[in-house]
Amino acid sequence: MSGYRGLLAGAALVATVTVASPACAQLAGLKITVVDEATGAPVADADVIVTNAEIGFDRTVRTDGQGQLVLDGLSTAGSYSVRLADADPETGSVPLALRSNFTQSVTLRRAEAAIVVTGTRATSGVNTVNAEVSGTLSAKELRDLPIEGRDVISALIRLPNVVPSTGFFSEAPTVSINGANGLFTNYLIDGLDNNENFLGGQKFPTPLSAAADVTVLSNNFSAEFGRTANGIVNVTSKGGGNEVKGDAYVLYRPGRPIDSASPFPRRDLTGNPVGDSFSRVQAGGSIGGPIVRDKTFIYAALEYTRDINDNVVDSPALGITGAVRGINTFYLGSLRIDHKLTDDWSLSARFNYGDVAIERPGGSLGGGNVSFPSSGSFEVRKSTLAALTAVYRGDRLTYQGSFQYSRFDWPFARARAGGPQVTALGPTGLTVAVVGDPGYVFNETENSYQTQHKLTLDLGDHRLKIGGEFLHSDFALAGGGNPNGNYTVRLTQAQLDSLRPRGLALGAQDILSLNPVVANYGVEIRPATFGTGQSQVNAYVEDEWQLRPNLTATLGLRWDYDSLSAQGGNGGDFNNIAPRFAVNYQPDAKSAIRFGVGLYYDKIPYAIISDALQRSTTSPAFVGQLNQLVALGILPANTNIAAATFDGNLTVNPACTIVATCPPASSVAGLRDTTSSDEIRIRNPRGYDNPYSLQLTLGYQREVATNFTAKVDLIYNRSYNLVRLRDLNAPAPFTPNAAALTDANIAALRAAPTNAARLALAQTLGLVRSQAAADATRPVAPVAGGARQITVSETGGTSEYQALNVQLIKERGSDWFAGRLSYTLSRLRNDTDDINFRASNGNDFASEYGPSVNDRTHVISATAYLYPIEGLTFTATGLFQSGQPVNLVPDASIFGTQDLNGSGFSFGQQYVGNANRYPGEGRNSGRLGWSRTVDLGLRYQVPILNRGLTLSADIFNLFNANNLSGFANAATTSNQVQFGGGAPFVQRNAGPPRQFQFGASWSF
Repeated sequence: MSGYRGLLAGAALVATVTVASPACAQLAGLKITVVDEATGAPVADADVIVTNAEIGFDRTVRTDGQGQLVLDGLSTAGSYSVRLADADPETGSVPLALRSNFTQSVTLRRAEAAIVVTGTRATSGVNTVNAEVSGTLSAKELRDLPIEGRDVISALIRLPNVVPSTGFFSEAPTVSINGANGLFTNYLIDGLDNNENFLGGQKFPTPLSAAADVTVLSNNFSAEFGRTANGIVNVTSKGGGNEVKGDAYVLYRPGRPIDSASPFPRRDLTGNPVGDSFSRVQAGGSIGGPIVRDKTFIYAALEYTRDINDNVVDSPALGITGAVRGINTFYLGSLRIDHKLTDDWSLSARFNYGDVAIERPGGSLGGGNVSFPSSGSFEVRKSTLAALTAVYRGDRLTYQGSFQYSRFDWPFARARAGGPQVTALGPTGLTVAVVGDPGYVFNETENSYQTQHKLTLDLGDHRLKIGGEFLHSDFALAGGGNPNGNYTVRLTQAQLDSLRPRGLALGAQDILSLNPVVANYGVEIRPATFGTGQSQVNAYVEDEWQLRPNLTATLGLRWDYDSLSAQGGNGGDFNNIAPRFAVNYQPDAKSAIRFGVGLYYDKIPYAIISDALQRSTTSPAFVGQLNQLVALGILPANTNIAAATFDGNLTVNPACTIVATCPPASSVAGLRDTTSSDEIRIRNPRGYDNPYSLQLTLGYQREVATNFTAKVDLIYNRSYNLVRLRDLNAPAPFTPNAAALTDANIAALRAAPTNAARLALAQTLGLVRSQAAADATRPVAPVAGGARQITVSETGGTSEYQALNVQLIKERGSDWFAGRLSYTLSRLRNDTDDINFRASNGNDFASEYGPSVNDRTHVISATAYLYPIEGLTFTATGLFQSGQPVNLVPDASIFGTQDLNGSGFSFGQQYVGNANRYPGEGRNSGRLGWSRTVDLGLRYQVPILNRGLTLSADIFNLFNANNLSGFANAATTSNQVQFGGGAPFVQRNAGPPRQFQFGASWSF
């Protein structure tokens, strides 16, 4: 295997220096139908001319007996023109920009005196090929849309079935398809992998200047696509042509005081919070053209982004207050080279590199934070992709084979100072300073190797596609706590006074040198780098069968295997066979009725295996607990404990009174066998089944008028084997005594002097169960060196999604306006939202079944492009969404805790926020109000320099709406967690306020 992977890496390296052509899925197909204008009957033996002057493509082809022809293996570079041979080249041609890995359909209607054209664009034309539910944004739409920071992915919310996502960590994907978790979306560039495969999301953030278009496949897509049951985002890269073209641009977000004020943080492009001081400058450019005319082309794009954000360090006890500046930088580069070897063979190369650095300088937005600059860190996200493709295109046979090497480096918290971390408490017991190391290590590396091959054979009425793919990823994670120790110390007033002169330069050694009293000391005794590999293999066959000129059936069969399904020692999941069927019927030349049904298998996220490695142990006490679970039948009798466990990271807390007596990590390794943990995770001895979805769609599309299309789709998805957490050692379920929640008792609970007193009273009322009482009901008692919770990721979750989509799409044509209007009526219910989701009471997942965190009943998206005068483009967008669900949780000021059943908190709960619920409430039983966002974009081509100079201005959230949901954010910082029992609403977050962005570009 290592030799084979080396071969792939070498091939990908060659791609970066070899003159070549569009990488793998930079290829597309074109289906042309010619019908009689008067009767709608197919026209056989009609000559059609297809040209693309930008790459020197010119071909005359003839329709078959059904009035159709298909061209495969076409480059996505440039723009194609399609016309009947006897039509006027000026008035009878159809311009087309092709989308990678998709067969574009166009219908030419022959009349005696003229040629009338329908279906001129994939984004608005009638799909006469299959039942795929998708949407595409072209390069022009991306340029004209108001998009913050030229972020291609954020523009996807203008497409149906895509909404801003509530994720489960700050860097989580910002969009959700069909309301599902964005971590399971499959991100592609030209049909090849662009996933950060450790957690999920895109690996390389494609800059706008490098994207020819971006497409979302949400339902019933071809058997060629897989590794997801939750939609695909495919970016088609830009390529060069015979004419030298390029641009240079600058974009500026000034921030306050031009932006509106908000008491809540905004988010930068990586999802991290920023405040009123935030500003951004972007600059970049692109150039493309011929190396050898009609034969070899090159296109390159480079973008630089610089964010500035000021935090405040505020420690009154030390008399230290000051601003600290954080600077984020983004370097994004793309290169594509296309080369035609012969009339039949072409090669291609694509290279992408991204270097994103996020600075955490200490402090916080608006003050009140005592994290000093020495505790700051950098998050770095480096991505590299190199792809090589060979393409053969004969009269009836098309072949394309691709190799890609990609790498992702993710040091999440690269320490600014390193060494120990110190949390200093003042004489009052309040924290006065946090200095030194971030206190943990997370440094992940992924190396992926991919090869993809596809044959397309034209057999007349049958168009057969056969293909397969192999993707292998090697992961390594350096993780755990701090091997240099994390100290919590108590300072005297004299010690505090001695530290004041250090100001913002205060560091860990300044405090440790005082040898203060230690309140707590933790040290990582097993720092290590560990990981494993993941291999994904698939094969598929698909037959596009032209039953009649107006009736096409597509029959596909796909098989997938994921090596992670074998983790835990119980063999792999080899039976992932996915049949897919679609039928497309055109009652006339202007409409199509479409039906599709199929199975879609998902990959297993590597993060669940990594967590089971990092948070596991092989201590004798823990192994003993597992043996007891086997004896009780909770674990299978054939459990391979060695395969399920691992010597992961472990932080211990040796006793010491002052700093000088705290032992180093090397001297306390023996505590491994006696340190108790709240939670230890294992790999599932039963193995893992790949998640999958049954998808059905029924749709109708019609060209209502020239350049105006209406679309209606009914969608039903039923998903199984979704990932969630199970506590193998869960306590018995506990139901609070809701009858005790009287006004008098609530008043008495609130009046208790401390949380401890409040908790004791709540326990006597039967509202709370103590942890000791809960532990007494666990199958296996907690022991020293073992765990209270013994958790495992299982693939047993389910979900159901139902939706009605209605779209109206107006292309510009020769008019002064264009636009898109879509409405979605939907419902998504599930019993797990994330890989870290666990049932709040025992393992009662049936009670968890309810609305998803990203569920919305109504979504209305509108985009209008206006061209009032030459050179001026005015774009207005509106996104109107009904409210997202609210989880109603206990208030600790009433119960003394939020852990009513005493089960303890899971490690993953800090991301998901699925705490115990308020007595009597179901999961996500509340709703927030509607969100309403209107954005404006203005583009003006100045009438100088051949109109190459364009000035732009964007206004986001024009009416400065205070949106409580409907924007990208993390679940634990959202408004979707509120106190139950009729408590007043507490706003914790808001959508971005009104913001401005200005730019200038020069095109040549």
